[in-house]
Amino acid sequence: MPKRILQGTVVSDKNDKTVVVLVERRFTHPLFKKTVRRSKKYKAHDESNQFKVGDVVSIEETRPISKDKSWIVVSGGNQAASA
Repeated sequence: MPKRILQGTVVSDKNDKTVVVLVERRFTHPLFKKTVRRSKKYKAHDESNQFKVGDVVSIEETRPISKDKSWIVVSGGNQAASA
Protein backbone atom coordinates (compact mmCIF):
# COMPACT_ATOMS: atom_id res chain seq x y z
CA MET A 1 0.00 0.00 0.00
CA PRO A 2 1.49 3.37 -1.00
CA LYS A 3 2.27 5.97 1.63
CA ARG A 4 0.17 9.12 1.61
CA ILE A 5 1.94 12.40 0.89
CA LEU A 6 0.32 15.68 1.96
CA GLN A 7 1.39 19.29 1.52
CA GLY A 8 0.89 22.00 4.10
CA THR A 9 2.29 24.94 6.01
CA VAL A 10 4.36 24.76 9.20
CA VAL A 11 2.45 26.54 11.98
CA SER A 12 4.66 25.57 14.95
CA ASP A 13 8.27 24.51 15.40
CA LYS A 14 8.54 24.84 19.19
CA ASN A 15 8.94 21.12 19.87
CA ASP A 16 12.31 19.42 19.46
CA LYS A 17 12.54 17.43 16.17
CA THR A 18 8.82 18.05 15.55
CA VAL A 19 6.86 20.50 13.42
CA VAL A 20 3.10 21.01 13.32
CA VAL A 21 1.84 21.16 9.74
CA LEU A 22 -1.55 22.61 8.77
CA VAL A 23 -2.97 20.73 5.77
CA GLU A 24 -5.97 22.24 3.99
CA ARG A 25 -8.27 20.24 1.75
CA ARG A 26 -10.97 21.58 -0.53
CA PHE A 27 -14.01 19.69 -1.73
CA THR A 28 -17.49 20.32 -3.08
CA HIS A 29 -20.27 20.00 -0.54
CA PRO A 30 -22.57 17.12 -1.57
CA LEU A 31 -25.82 19.01 -0.90
CA PHE A 32 -25.01 22.69 -1.31
CA LYS A 33 -22.54 22.27 -4.21
CA LYS A 34 -20.24 24.91 -2.75
CA THR A 35 -16.50 24.57 -2.33
CA VAL A 36 -15.72 23.93 1.34
CA ARG A 37 -12.31 24.27 3.01
CA ARG A 38 -11.36 21.93 5.84
CA SER A 39 -8.02 21.97 7.63
CA LYS A 40 -6.26 19.59 9.96
CA LYS A 41 -2.99 19.75 11.89
CA TYR A 42 -0.45 16.93 11.74
CA LYS A 43 2.67 16.52 13.87
CA ALA A 44 5.60 15.55 11.68
CA HIS A 45 9.14 14.43 12.47
CA ASP A 46 11.88 16.92 11.54
CA GLU A 47 15.18 15.28 12.52
CA SER A 48 17.45 18.31 12.00
CA ASN A 49 15.05 21.07 13.14
CA GLN A 50 15.52 22.83 9.79
CA PHE A 51 11.92 23.86 9.04
CA LYS A 52 10.50 27.10 10.46
CA VAL A 53 7.03 28.64 10.79
CA GLY A 54 5.63 29.61 7.39
CA ASP A 55 7.54 27.00 5.36
CA VAL A 56 5.55 24.97 2.83
CA VAL A 57 6.48 21.31 3.31
CA SER A 58 5.49 17.84 2.12
CA ILE A 59 4.89 15.17 4.75
CA GLU A 60 4.77 11.41 4.25
CA GLU A 61 2.98 8.78 6.29
CA THR A 62 5.33 6.49 8.21
CA ARG A 63 5.47 4.16 11.19
CA PRO A 64 4.44 5.66 14.55
CA ILE A 65 7.33 7.67 15.96
CA SER A 66 5.51 8.74 19.13
CA LYS A 67 1.97 8.85 20.51
CA ASP A 68 0.87 11.66 18.17
CA LYS A 69 3.53 11.55 15.47
CA SER A 70 3.29 9.20 12.48
CA TRP A 71 4.35 11.56 9.70
CA ILE A 72 7.81 12.64 8.52
CA VAL A 73 8.83 15.76 6.60
CA VAL A 74 10.22 14.72 3.20
CA SER A 75 10.78 18.04 1.40
CA GLY A 76 10.10 21.75 1.44
CA GLY A 77 11.45 24.74 3.25
CA ASN A 78 10.60 27.58 0.91
CA GLN A 79 8.76 30.51 2.45
CA ALA A 80 5.05 30.80 1.74
CA ALA A 81 4.05 33.86 -0.28
CA SER A 82 2.53 36.12 2.35
CA ALA A 83 2.25 39.89 2.12
